[in-house]
Amino acid sequence: MRAAPTILHLDMDAFFAAAEQASKPSLRGKPVVVGGLGPRGVVATASYEARRFGVHSAMPMGQARRLAPNAAYLVPRFAFYRAISGQVMELLGRLSPLVEPLSLDEAFVDLEAGGVAGDSASARAVGERLRADILASTGLTGSVGLAGSKMLAKIASEEAKPDGLVLFEPGTERELLAPRSVRIVPGVGPATGDHLRRAGITTVAEVVEAGEDELVRLLGRAHGTGLYRMALGHDDRPVVAERDAKSVSVEDTFDIDLHDRLRIRLEVERLAERCVARLRASGHSGRTIVLKVRRYDFSTLTRSETLRGPTDDPLVVREAAERLLELVDTTGGVRLLGVGVAGLADYTQEDLFAQAEAGARAEAEAAGAAGTADDAPLAFPVPAPAPVPPLPSVSPPSAVPSASSAVPAPGGATEAVGAPGGEEAGGRRWAPGNDVRHAVHGHGWVQGSGLGRVTVRFERPDGRVPGRVRTFAVDDPELAAADPLPLVPGGATGAEGAAPTVVRAGE
Repeated sequence: MRAAPTILHLDMDAFFAAAEQASKPSLRGKPVVVGGLGPRGVVATASYEARRFGVHSAMPMGQARRLAPNAAYLVPRFAFYRAISGQVMELLGRLSPLVEPLSLDEAFVDLEAGGVAGDSASARAVGERLRADILASTGLTGSVGLAGSKMLAKIASEEAKPDGLVLFEPGTERELLAPRSVRIVPGVGPATGDHLRRAGITTVAEVVEAGEDELVRLLGRAHGTGLYRMALGHDDRPVVAERDAKSVSVEDTFDIDLHDRLRIRLEVERLAERCVARLRASGHSGRTIVLKVRRYDFSTLTRSETLRGPTDDPLVVREAAERLLELVDTTGGVRLLGVGVAGLADYTQEDLFAQAEAGARAEAEAAGAAGTADDAPLAFPVPAPAPVPPLPSVSPPSAVPSASSAVPAPGGATEAVGAPGGEEAGGRRWAPGNDVRHAVHGHGWVQGSGLGRVTVRFERPDGRVPGRVRTFAVDDPELAAADPLPLVPGGATGAEGAAPTVVRAGE
């Protein structure tokens, strides 16, 4: 434990929903829910107004609609959120070389390593200045916790919400922790919490009272010993600036269970292509291919295959995923599919056999095409291939990891939140919350669409009052998709591409 509260934890307030409220004056002060709008969508973030109705992150969207039927339900704009997150992480990087992002809206900062704080007064001043800088740069608020350990700094930021700062003085750890639920301790999830509750342990004080030996008996040596130390306030975990990615994966949840084996295979191929694209973007290759299948009854199967060496070849990954699919019984239907690559490396060992097979196939196809032109007509008709039915609407890949999602560590969690909904016309999808521009009325956002019509509210982030609403045909040539507008002058929009590079103190 440190003698000064120089570990800072920042958590942006209802990040996704707050960004939408800041973008749309008509939604300020009203319940807003961001997530997948399809039948199997889930809540990514709920505004504080929506939380009063019992809506929370990771809740099925159908349940959220029943609890808050009059809330605004919007699809996520991940590029926009990432761009804002980049601004926030850049501010944190100016404080210290040790910034540990946990998600798009959450991070630890070691103020001592940056030399910006050495006691309670200086740490509080840094925290207050950071909150002001975030508000000025992004138009959004964040809550700050300061303590001598990561565990207590995170607890402090939770108590500070929304838009506050709480500092826990070192030396008060046991007094602060004693009355709290054991679930507040890192590593104690629902299963461990229930196991402890059945043993009569519900608070941190009761954990300490039970003693290390009893916890080891209940939970095993590693978990029991770790929990006991945490309950005493002993948390020596350092702030880690960079984490090694363990895997890269993508997955999709389908509105309607897939039954046709061909369609399932096509989805696996598509997921493999997306997974490799993400793998290459992170600068990695991998040697273990993983297939995840969640069936109609919610049972989840995982199959994996380890290659001779790491690869980032889409053909190799796709064929491995297809082989794994052959090992899975999909009778009854499939509601979720995922493809991942683990065993990551920074180099690639090319699969010469796969490349040779691909080259041979390409040559055979070329030879076949050339030969057909010169050959006599076939003596019997060849039936045309059966058309493949259109694939169902699926969720975007994600992320977050947490309800708010995250500065993804390379290869981090997917951003699966359910199907976005919205009516399509000419390849354009009018999903609720998305930005549009009209040739006459200017910038606006989609409130809803259906029956060949799309309703748009025309307003800007700098507006003081709700904008006017207009309805158009979904194929109106004067209406087009648009990039988000910045929340404050000079703010991020997500249209520039990658988020800003984090410049760390001392570099």
